[in-house]
Amino acid sequence: MSVPLQGPAPPIEITDADLIEQSWRHPERFGVLFDRYFAAVHRYVHMRLGEPAADDIAAETFLRAFRCRHRYDVGRPSARAWLYGITSNLVADHRRNEARRYRALARSAEPSDVADHGDRVIQRVSAAAMQPRLAAGLARLSAADRDVLLLVACAQLGYEEVADALGIPRGTVASRLSRARKKLRTIIGPYQEAL
Repeated sequence: MSVPLQGPAPPIEITDADLIEQSWRHPERFGVLFDRYFAAVHRYVHMRLGEPAADDIAAETFLRAFRCRHRYDVGRPSARAWLYGITSNLVADHRRNEARRYRALARSAEPSDVADHGDRVIQRVSAAAMQPRLAAGLARLSAADRDVLLLVACAQLGYEEVADALGIPRGTVASRLSRARKKLRTIIGPYQEAL
């Protein structure tokens, strides 16, 4: 009696925790984690601090993660929040420059006057027209509120992941995010005003 073949077995997903644990004995396995997250971490830092800092901080994030991988809690399957926590600590070292960058961006890109009605409509729907006001608003947020807001908006982390990344309770994430959004709305004004 023959048993019909059902095709190949589905691939087994290797979790981040598995990779980190494997890297304790085989350091090269950490490279897979690097490949999974480097682009996202780099993009997040680039949005926060600009291109020159993004290269250095993203690389430093993975260097620090590699050096302290033996302390990683392998009970957590995803290392995403852990990596963003390391990244956030590194960004904290550059906060002064970040706030200066937002203030400079707010001053440098004021929307220009446009005579043609069609051009005015196009400009109104352009995200670039909002950039100076947004940058000014971000510069005026506290570092703690800005971290939470940008981890949610730029890195697209959930509340639990932000809480893990920053080492704060989930309720604190929610209150900081709410406060940051409220302050930005006050600074930027209603959408129609900004256009």
